[in-house]
Order: sequence, then structure tokens, then C-alpha cells
Amino acid sequence: MRTMLKSKLHRARVTQSNIDYEGSISIDKGLMEAADILPYEQVEVLNVNNAARFTTYAIEGERDSGVICLNGAAARLADKGDVVIILTYHQVPEEKTKDYHPRLVYVDAQNRIAQTNGVPTEKDWTTELLSKV
Repeated sequence: MRTMLKSKLHRARVTQSNIDYEGSISIDKGLMEAADILPYEQVEVLNVNNAARFTTYAIEGERDSGVICLNGAAARLADKGDVVIILTYHQVPEEKTKDYHPRLVYVDAQNRIAQTNGVPTEKDWTTELLSKV
């Protein structure tokens, strides 16, 4: 098994912070779905502005709001407007790594999806879900 990048939200902008919340990062629900990030899933956050890197967990923000909100202690690691990269990883069997591709979601300055790579279409998601039943 190898630890591989599962998904990436690339160059999202921090929209707010909440130091008094108990912890985590709130992410627009639509962005979470596009990047295959589940509520409470571990994420790594890289701050492009100050080079901070930290691990926390994702919680759902309002769909189509563009929210990227750092909560709790993480709120001290980025300012509103900072550009962040949000990553998830998972274990992949060695034999599947040759043709492996993560989900990459690129966003614009308002955290709207500008481009995707490796993200299945809605029809593909349905097929993928049904195959697991």
C-alpha cells in the first residue's frame, strides 16, 4: 500500500475565521463533494501566503457559499484572503498506483469551481455508488 493524494482543492481563499469554535475547517458543501471530502474527514491545509501547514478535519459549510472558514486554533494560521490548498490522502494498493489519478478541483478568487481533473460526472458518481452496494 502507498499513501497517495486522494483529492485537492487548489488555491481556495480563506473567507473567514472563528477562533472561538472548537476546531476544524468549514468548506462549502459543493466543494467538498467535488473533491470527495466527507464531513469530519482529515485534511491537510497548506497556506500559500505564510507557508503554514496543518492537519484538521473538514465540516460542511453552506452549499455554493464559497466558504472556507478556519475554526479554533487553525484560525491563527491564516488570515481572511489567504490562499490555501486543501489536501486529502488515502491508501492505494501498489498494483493500482500506476494508473492512479486523484481528484483535483481548481477554484477562482470567489471559491467557485473553475476546473476539475479526475472528478467523475454526476452520472459517474451514481454508477460508482451503485457498484459499492
